[in-house]
Amino acid sequence: MAQKRRAESPTRHPLIEKVLASRPAVAELIGFYVEQISDGHAVAYLQAGPQHANPMGTMHGGVLCDLADAAMGMAFASTLAPLESFRTTSLSVNFFRPVWEARLCAEAHVVRRGKNLGYVECDIADQDGKQIAKASCS
Repeated sequence: MAQKRRAESPTRHPLIEKVLASRPAVAELIGFYVEQISDGHAVAYLQAGPQHANPMGTMHGGVLCDLADAAMGMAFASTLAPLESFRTTSLSVNFFRPVWEARLCAEAHVVRRGKNLGYVECDIADQDGKQIAKASCS
């Protein structure tokens, strides 16, 4: 995550307030929600089902990517002051097992937050705690 501007403030970022107050359009479309956002950490959930399937019948990888991206973005946003902004410069996802129907949990945390660049990781697991995918971004 590259940072556009940096200022110190204990106030929560307006983006977090917006996400917690109402689901963004992409969250409505895909069906995920972000439940926890604080101190470089965020947790998002998705009930995966046939509406998320690719032609092979398993969950489309892009949906997992969106879920991880939302969690990582909110984790990083929680480290920003109100007037700061950020953007993703790279995003990578490794897929470990297929998903058909499951309650997925994406847990993201900021690994490194520098002056101009940050690095965030996200683990996605199913309701049984089995790791589905791991994502990272900067």
